[in-house]
Amino acid sequence: MNASPETGPDADDAWRRGEGAGAWAVFRRGVASSPELRPGLAMTVVMGLAVAAGRLSIPVALQRAIDDGIDTAADGSTTVDFGRVVTFVLLAVVVVVISAAVAAWAQRRLVRVAEAVIYGLRTRAFRHVHRLSLADHVETSRGVFLARVTSDVEALARFVQWGLLSWTIGPAVILGVLAVLAWYSWQLALIVFVAFLPTVPVLRWIQVRQLAAYDEVRASVADLLGEANEAITGAATVRAYDVGDRAAARIDRAAERRYRAGLRRNKYMAAVFSIGDLFGSLALASAFAVAMWQRDRLGLSGGELVAVLFLITLLNEPVGELGETTDQTQEAIAGWRKVLDLLDTPIDVSEPDAGAELPLGPLSIEADGIGFAYRTGDRVLDAVDLSIPAGTSVAVVGETGSGKTTFAKLLCRLADPSDGTLRLGGVDLAAVDPDARLRAVRMVPQDGFLFDTTLRENLRFGRDGATDADLEAAVDRLDLRAWVEGLPDGLDSPVGARGQNLSVGERQLVALIRAALADPGLLILDEATSAVDPETDAALTRTLRRLADGRTVVSIAHRLATAEASDLVVVFDAGRVVEVGPHHELAVAGGAYQRLHDAWVGNTTASPVNEGVTP
Repeated sequence: MNASPETGPDADDAWRRGEGAGAWAVFRRGVASSPELRPGLAMTVVMGLAVAAGRLSIPVALQRAIDDGIDTAADGSTTVDFGRVVTFVLLAVVVVVISAAVAAWAQRRLVRVAEAVIYGLRTRAFRHVHRLSLADHVETSRGVFLARVTSDVEALARFVQWGLLSWTIGPAVILGVLAVLAWYSWQLALIVFVAFLPTVPVLRWIQVRQLAAYDEVRASVADLLGEANEAITGAATVRAYDVGDRAAARIDRAAERRYRAGLRRNKYMAAVFSIGDLFGSLALASAFAVAMWQRDRLGLSGGELVAVLFLITLLNEPVGELGETTDQTQEAIAGWRKVLDLLDTPIDVSEPDAGAELPLGPLSIEADGIGFAYRTGDRVLDAVDLSIPAGTSVAVVGETGSGKTTFAKLLCRLADPSDGTLRLGGVDLAAVDPDARLRAVRMVPQDGFLFDTTLRENLRFGRDGATDADLEAAVDRLDLRAWVEGLPDGLDSPVGARGQNLSVGERQLVALIRAALADPGLLILDEATSAVDPETDAALTRTLRRLADGRTVVSIAHRLATAEASDLVVVFDAGRVVEVGPHHELAVAGGAYQRLHDAWVGNTTASPVNEGVTP
């Protein structure tokens, strides 16, 4: 994230070093990073101060009503000036009504601000997650990302809706009460101040530990969401292997951690509530005792004494609310910090401001000294040099973990190489305009992800702005009209969550139509037919041939039948390219490819069940 004017580059550097982890640092950084929070914030503070002033005016009006409207003679008789009493009472009523209206107006403003903050933070966090490198998605669980854009943002929204106004009104009431008390009697004001003074270090001690407890709560929520997400999305696997008890145990452990973290958090919240009540009662009792004992010496009238006691009672409300406000603030700060940490995760794949265009048609591929490593692991690719002419059909083969899939993802720029240069059509891939790259490069994975909507809407993900006519043309180009018309509602058929209404082969057909819509110059296939039956495999293969016509095609070949049909075979081993050549040459060259091919032929000959398994 770029340094903001409110924080500056030095503050950003300190934050990344972990030096700005306090609540105030989080608040300043959060306000700087949430422009939706700033407009009208000053006016909201002014309205909060007006509400506090309205509350303070009530004891003063009550004092004037008693002292000016009630006259006690020396003989003990009392005369009441109802006119003056009613005047001050009506004045107090007007102040209360205006204060309540201002408070309601301020609350509505904060609710609107909170919704704007939720929208802004959530959309920025989603976009940031989608821009993160392949390494970040490998090293961070989905539950963490899900928690950041859901529960952590919601925690902040609750604070904005209520906590901001409370923090404005509460301190204003406390300072105002002490000021008015000092006007009536500086001695009683000093007693009240001394009675509440110990709350400052005690609350600070609790606040530090409470913030740590809330950080643990947010982390435990992310863990629980991650475990629940895996258990739900993997429900079929759990049932098929009868490991429900094991999956339940994992969720139980995550839920137990969340439960324990919640207990620790609530322990500190309860302590804050108790401290507020304790010192508030102590201040009221002390001030009342001294006022009655030294009433003549202090020179307080009856109305002033009532006003003093009323004012001290007013102190109890913000101090009593301090527990809930602090609790909500700590939860918001913990969630805010998590979201800011996500937004501070560096974007390894930075798009150029004025990117280059790629040539039309098939693209050549040139890799010069390509290397890649995840942040927490060994190098996956090392010194890869490769040159593939435009329009070539290439099969990339190798044992599991050899780096072939990572190389394919670099071609899509899901990550940038740690070193070396990758060029498509003679243009450095890092310098290509992102829209041009998306038009020219498409990857069809083993199991294309489908959204829970209609087939038509899922196909539109192939190209932004694709019309119905474009969809129909892509279907016809791949000769899939009969398949589409065989669905219950044609293109308007719902596919279900993750495409569960379609078979594996049908989901792959959707992925192929998406690719056809994009009309890319480079098509990357992560063995799109490896998980289907032979009949579907044959249908998909025919569709793939139509899609591959006139393009450069790179296939991650888990089955060497794909390599046999390709123009060129590239063999990866331990992150390096060890062989390059046509199948008929490499199959008898005595190298890594021949060993793989001989083993594959032996497996498929010995047992048809094993067909499709790469040794």
